[in-house]
Amino acid sequence: MIGLPKPRLRQARIVAVAAAGLLTASVLVAPPSSAQVTSQAPTAATNTIPGVDEIVSSPNIRLVTNLPKVAPLDATNSDLAFQGKYAFAGNYNGFVVYDVSRPSSPQVVSRVLCPGSQNDISVYGDLLFLSTDSSRSDDSCNSTAQGADVKESWEGIKIFDIRDKANPRYVKSVETACGSHTHTLVPGKDKKTVYVYVSSYSPRANFPDCQPPHDSISIIKVPVKTPTKAAVVATPNLFPDGGFEGSETGSATTGCHDITAYPSKDLAAGACMGDGILMDIRNREAPRVINRVRDTTNFAFWHSATFNNSGTKVVFTDELGGGGAATCNEEVGPNRGADAIYDITGRGDHRKMVFRSYFKIPRTNADTENCVAHNGSLIPVLGRDIMVQAWYQGGISVWDFTDSRNPKEIAFWERGPISNEQMIGGGSWSAYYYNGYIYSNDIAKGFDVLKLSDWRTWTAELVRYQELNVQTQPTYLGGW
Repeated sequence: MIGLPKPRLRQARIVAVAAAGLLTASVLVAPPSSAQVTSQAPTAATNTIPGVDEIVSSPNIRLVTNLPKVAPLDATNSDLAFQGKYAFAGNYNGFVVYDVSRPSSPQVVSRVLCPGSQNDISVYGDLLFLSTDSSRSDDSCNSTAQGADVKESWEGIKIFDIRDKANPRYVKSVETACGSHTHTLVPGKDKKTVYVYVSSYSPRANFPDCQPPHDSISIIKVPVKTPTKAAVVATPNLFPDGGFEGSETGSATTGCHDITAYPSKDLAAGACMGDGILMDIRNREAPRVINRVRDTTNFAFWHSATFNNSGTKVVFTDELGGGGAATCNEEVGPNRGADAIYDITGRGDHRKMVFRSYFKIPRTNADTENCVAHNGSLIPVLGRDIMVQAWYQGGISVWDFTDSRNPKEIAFWERGPISNEQMIGGGSWSAYYYNGYIYSNDIAKGFDVLKLSDWRTWTAELVRYQELNVQTQPTYLGGW
């Protein structure tokens, strides 16, 4: 979510305990609770808008369970990460650790209070990383909102030790220019280091720690065994020419919104507001842009990227309206607020991204529903390119882009509008496939688990991940 424009000052709703010695966070351990399942009414895809909170879906996908949000983590839900039997769910007030060893009955292991939007989240071994992109009074978990025009204000990356999932321990912070809207983990080739590519944007002349032009990203080097030594080691300029200048319909490039890395192929794709870029990341501390594309006709805000498994395609999303507008309607049409599919042609530094087609969910949403292309992941299917994707109140879509020129939806699931009377933000922020199930972090409704049963995706059942951060793409089944 981009927030149009990104606020630099937010009122914290929850205050955690103060740091003492090593940085600490307030952890609440919740007793097991019975999951609530909303009744489901499978239907064919039509332009009939479901009623308030009514669930509709294609016959091949069903809701397994839902865990509603509870105080104090009842703020906006954000991204997801996975490790073993655990799911880690970001929230603007902190994060939740779930035990999903029984997907039909997830259990809350811990709730960590640490306010700071968006709390974009990822995990690596014993470490958990959180992005803070709201200007805070300090780097602790009991900070308060403070203007970015104050030099002492803080934004950046927080690092937790998660060896004890019931008691995550805050151990390190790293301040980064313009904060951290999102971040991407890139394992070092020595296996002793992990790099954090930090994406941020929206500089202003009166922000001491976020000065224009800000055409760069921040790269943090984290020694895995000694994370307290984590530090920024590079701030590569990705746009020496300043990037896209902006237009009436498209955002100017003042940094990147999100980067997806494909470490085994030494590739990364950056969704950078007004530009889509392809990078060579063989040198983890010095990524190189090898190709750049723009869409001045239909794209408003380059939001995120997903490679196919072979690394021969990349899907970019356009977050038209910043995630807070109704764009899945006839007025906006099928090519805006959509996905754009690019084939990657050529080799080495001669690789280029070639546009093939757009994909957008084929259902009309109400004008009171925020709906636009958002976070999704590949489903690890043998021989085909299929992904699941969140569309806020547009729900969850499973679609096949094996034929880059003719993508098609093969499954969908959605709730009806939160309200028929006024715009209330909600819906699926992230929808990811992990070890046989689809997990969704719904902004308003909580943590959803869904099951897809389709002959086209059965080979995904053969794949088991030990760890999954979607913006750090793994190769499955050896690639093809």
